[in-house]
Amino acid sequence: MALTGLILKSFQVVNYNLQQVRTKYADWRMIKDVKKRKCVIQHAKDRLRINSLRKNDILPVELRELADKEIAAMPRDSSLVRVRERCALTSRPRGIVHRFRLSRIVWRHLADYNKLSGVQRAKWG
Repeated sequence: MALTGLILKSFQVVNYNLQQVRTKYADWRMIKDVKKRKCVIQHAKDRLRINSLRKNDILPVELRELADKEIAAMPRDSSLVRVRERCALTSRPRGIVHRFRLSRIVWRHLADYNKLSGVQRAKWG
């Protein structure tokens, strides 16, 4: 009896690992982008201070070189340039309508079926 219970418990644990994990993000690219955004927020203040030292012409060259080394030591994902706007539904990186955070394709589809507030089809005479 105890052996059967142990086998059933181990079987449930194995099945649990095979289930698909659901998140609120469309795909792995969006998860990666969110991690980059968190890294940018975490390092933004330090990065701004160090960059202002790097670009200051009045400071001596030695200090600017030290600031260069500090920036190089920071994680690459802490740079704002590496963050990409993506569609909230499909994670498509191009053709984003920024006001709605949707790609042009999804935006057009939702607008056609009256799913977007404040959007109206164009009409010609």
